Amino acid sequence: MVRFFPASLKTLFVCASLCGALLGQSAAQAAETSVWQDIQKAGVLRCGAAVAAPYVMRDAGSGDYSGYFVDLCKDFGEKVLKVKVQFVDTSWDNLVAGLQSGKWDLAMALNQTPERALAVGFSAPATDYQVSLLVNKDNPKVANVADEIAALDKPDMTFAVMSGTAQDKAITSAIRNAKIMRLPGMDETRLAVMSKRADVLVDASDTNHLFALANPDWAREILPKPALAKQGVAFGIRRDISPADMEVLNIYIKQRRDNGEIQQLVDKASLQVNAAK
Repeated sequence: MVRFFPASLKTLFVCASLCGALLGQSAAQAAETSVWQDIQKAGVLRCGAAVAAPYVMRDAGSGDYSGYFVDLCKDFGEKVLKVKVQFVDTSWDNLVAGLQSGKWDLAMALNQTPERALAVGFSAPATDYQVSLLVNKDNPKVANVADEIAALDKPDMTFAVMSGTAQDKAITSAIRNAKIMRLPGMDETRLAVMSKRADVLVDASDTNHLFALANPDWAREILPKPALAKQGVAFGIRRDISPADMEVLNIYIKQRRDNGEIQQLVDKASLQVNAAK
């Protein structure tokens, strides 16, 4: 049976529907901007900082941070969000967990991996990444080694890597016979290879390249074939970030990458690393 409603009731239903839609839209818009709005209300953007030159560096004396991800985080906070920027010292083992627990708002220089994407969100990549190997030319065990990882994957070989990093994960999945020496920092891994306690240093290609240039008398970099863990390097962000908030960060990164500004920051950080050596 068809029922007819008075015009006044029809008008009431239409108004109620419109109000509901507007309220729903307002609530959705509020949710979409909550991450950056919360940071703006707090007045500070907290950036998780695990040291790995030239991405993130920390002066041992002053405690000041530098590196091109540090520059990007500071610039985004101060010029886009209009807030102060605070760098929170952490390790690579805790960088993702700290982001999940709200200890910082952005995690700097995270390699984009599917496993990490299950736990955190990623911005657009600021730069690209690849794992390389570095050996001590004075070590007779690696004097004539080829570029294939298989040539180094022997029981008498030891790989030194910073614990909890993307390099750690990459080399762990790539070798079957050699030993892995996991150490807490970059300096420790380099010293292990310099002293021949380890035979191979595993690190990001740009980092290893800088180190090899600074130590041409003994260091040789190897770009393994096939490429090992080639991926983007990005900011880590909470997984519940809205598409609208993520777009703000992605537009910022894309513009700075497209106009060459990120490469300029990379070059500046690289010069700083070499000067320190």
